[in-house]
Amino acid sequence: MRKPGKVLLGGALSLGLQAAVLQVVPGDSQRGERVFQTERCAQCHSVNRKGGKTAPDLGSRVDRSFTPALLASTMWNHAPVMWAAMEGMGIERPKLSADAAADLFAFFYSSRFFDKPGDAGRGERVFHDKHCGSCHGVRDSLAEDAPPVVKWESLSDPVVLVQQMWNHSGRMREAFARRHLGWVQLSTQDLLDILAWLRQLPEMQSAASRFSYTSGQGGQALFEVKGCIRCHTGNLSLDNRLHDLTLTDIAVDMWNHAPRMIQPPPELKAGEMRQLLSYLWMRQFVYASGDAVHGKQVFSEKRCASCHMRGAFGAPPLPGQGRSYSEVTIMSALWHHGPQMFARMRQAKIPWPRFNNAQQLTDLIAYLNSVQ
Repeated sequence: MRKPGKVLLGGALSLGLQAAVLQVVPGDSQRGERVFQTERCAQCHSVNRKGGKTAPDLGSRVDRSFTPALLASTMWNHAPVMWAAMEGMGIERPKLSADAAADLFAFFYSSRFFDKPGDAGRGERVFHDKHCGSCHGVRDSLAEDAPPVVKWESLSDPVVLVQQMWNHSGRMREAFARRHLGWVQLSTQDLLDILAWLRQLPEMQSAASRFSYTSGQGGQALFEVKGCIRCHTGNLSLDNRLHDLTLTDIAVDMWNHAPRMIQPPPELKAGEMRQLLSYLWMRQFVYASGDAVHGKQVFSEKRCASCHMRGAFGAPPLPGQGRSYSEVTIMSALWHHGPQMFARMRQAKIPWPRFNNAQQLTDLIAYLNSVQ
């Protein structure tokens, strides 16, 4: 079973179109794994078959294509059912702080909860159709001194995979040219399928899978020092391009983008790639792709204003001056204040508000952040 390593996500970024600074709460996957255990989530849920069996496995769902917004909205919709089940089992409902909620998101991320499953059979075909197998043999180098798969330490560490795909892109481009081949474009599903096939090879069964991630606090400096910021400004800014991207999505985008980079592309060490990816990935919690106008409609249709703009039942004012909102803070509020909110709504005979889809939550967050 794959044991997730440490992921740290954190920092604060300034929105170019808003005066407010939206804070990103740092998340740590190792702390998140402890929260998953100490708050007794594992009594019902499992992650990669480790934990309870009465609720879905959060690490191996065959239909998983969850985004952070979909995870948060699904948890919100099912909260009353979960609370009733916990009450029936005598489990005290946790009150998650924003820090603990961020830690859980990081834990789910390190468990590849947000990645779609790969198909090993298709991955073998893609590996050869995309000419990877022309140079990279499983046990031996077949051409261009390309390292064989058995020497790919990146198979067990997705951050190293991104780093090596990036750093080797220049040499691979030259090798393609010598063989009169065009640059191979990959889709996220292509890479997921290739990795699914490679990781199930008998030669790779002993490779320890890990996920090592460091703080993203130095990522912005690297983004500038490595020259990324010279191109990624204005219409090419990454601020609104990263929402709901997984690490695999980012790896593929960087690979496909390599030929258009100024040559040679900047070399990145493993530690630098960890900093940069953490910085890039956490931005999706700040630069949500929501529509504030639609979000205001959601705020009204779900009757949020009934309490949060009138101060009924002691509800805090929303939007709140100077506050910032994200999937993380929504999940924290749900578990910290939700049970009390649910009880008061039942007393007032107000139905529990449910999101029709994840976009409604994303739009609501955009609206809350637009009113500062």
